[in-house]
Amino acid sequence: MPAVRRRAHHLRGPLLWLLFGLPAGWAQAPAPLPAGPGGREAEMTQATEPAVTYEAHGAVGDGVADDLPAIVAAHAYANEHRLPVKSNPQATYHLGRRALTAILATDTDWSTSRFTIDDTAVEDHRKSLFAVRSLLLPVKLALERLTRDQRQVDARPPSDCWVRVETSQKRLYIRRGLNQNSGTPQRDCFILRRDGSIEGDIDWDYPQITKVDARPLDEQTLTVRGGIFTTTANCMKQETGYNYWARNISISRSNTVIDGLQHRIVGETEVGHPYSGFLTVSGCANVTIQHCFVSGHRTYSTIGSAGKPVSMGTYDLSANEVVNFTLRSVTMDDICDGRKWGVIGTNFCKNILLEDCVLSRMDTHQGVSGQYTMRRCTLGYAGLNAIGRGTLLVEDSTLNGRSLIGLRGDYGSTWEGSVVIRNCRWVPGCGAKVVPYLIAGNNDGAHDFGYPCFMPREVRIDGLQIDDRQHPDGYGGPYLFTDPDGNGDATTGRFPYRFTEQVTLRNVTVASGLALQLSPDARLNAAVKVSRTD
Repeated sequence: MPAVRRRAHHLRGPLLWLLFGLPAGWAQAPAPLPAGPGGREAEMTQATEPAVTYEAHGAVGDGVADDLPAIVAAHAYANEHRLPVKSNPQATYHLGRRALTAILATDTDWSTSRFTIDDTAVEDHRKSLFAVRSLLLPVKLALERLTRDQRQVDARPPSDCWVRVETSQKRLYIRRGLNQNSGTPQRDCFILRRDGSIEGDIDWDYPQITKVDARPLDEQTLTVRGGIFTTTANCMKQETGYNYWARNISISRSNTVIDGLQHRIVGETEVGHPYSGFLTVSGCANVTIQHCFVSGHRTYSTIGSAGKPVSMGTYDLSANEVVNFTLRSVTMDDICDGRKWGVIGTNFCKNILLEDCVLSRMDTHQGVSGQYTMRRCTLGYAGLNAIGRGTLLVEDSTLNGRSLIGLRGDYGSTWEGSVVIRNCRWVPGCGAKVVPYLIAGNNDGAHDFGYPCFMPREVRIDGLQIDDRQHPDGYGGPYLFTDPDGNGDATTGRFPYRFTEQVTLRNVTVASGLALQLSPDARLNAAVKVSRTD
């Protein structure tokens, strides 16, 4: 196995070989990938081939020596030869303070190895420690226009691709409140097949597309297994605004599975900067995180863009512009500890699935579309939040948020589509004395979010236990909806808020014995048709 000196070429070699093949004299190396961007990935080395180890490239694994340079070199070698990587199950690898990133492009087995991350002093807090990436080159793709829900285009990419389109002519998600902003350029991500068919809903119309990114989907699934990570958190003094840290594992390769990883946080103090996510997934498709343990982080405060104090938190999981994102059997502790920030945030995703998870929160900030599904999960104090369109399905789950579903008011409390709840239990506020609202939203029709805003067109509930035994004095029973406009009339504002049309209720029980009410808003009560099929 070559010495560590080869690591400087760990990115250049594979990318050049994609185009020109292997250099002379490497007859024993595997055959090069087919030429051209987006070429079909060659089959991975058989399991009988020896795995690359960190120790062969100089790692010590005693928890003291900085093993990050050796880890970077080991993965560089593995990527060049398309070999798997396997760590020492008994080792503790210290990842040091240097601004280095190990590129993972082959299967990696961390098993029970431990990794320590000391963030008290680092060279560059924005650098990832590991990056799961594809070695396939981007594809040049010509798309001039798209329409909402379009399912076919004339373009024929050389392979299936994750595609992102953007127009500079329109800004959306113009945030309201203490973190107000001027929005983001209109965008969509989706899978474009070789035959020109589209997977993933196109949410907006694009009379003119000003930017296109296309990245081939690797045909083979890459799996990263195991690993026990412990981060000693940064304790940097707060500043105005946000200064997010990485020091994480970033994933931008389609068809990737993260299986059995654990991450814990120690050393948090009264001050600290937020993290963008220890597992951060962005710009790809078909990613599953399963059988993992994640951690909540302490909540801090800063001065928001409106010049006033705001809460500021850290994510352990984040997903941005991902098509088909799955969390399966991902768990954490202390889901009702309100001192910890909600564990996950997502933006611009298509089709999110949660199964058998235990998390403090599930949140979609700047929208999800298609299928947003949660099955057999338990959510904590921060609850289930949603912005977007499509079908939101919650079944066989227990939720502990102040509301069963929170429609984020800073983005218009919009859900364009249906909400379906089946066989669930709701303990409002983790058992606190609160007035429960099943679906909470806030929109007075006075703010332009960049798009029309909707309450769910249809709400269907078939099997829901509301455990409201702990409630304030004078309590009159739970509500299905909040008063979204605070006694105003959001439906006639400059930017009208469209009310729900139909509610169907079946097998809804209330522990206090009080009746489920529709809303404190008389106009909403008059507008919504309610059917009870008990």
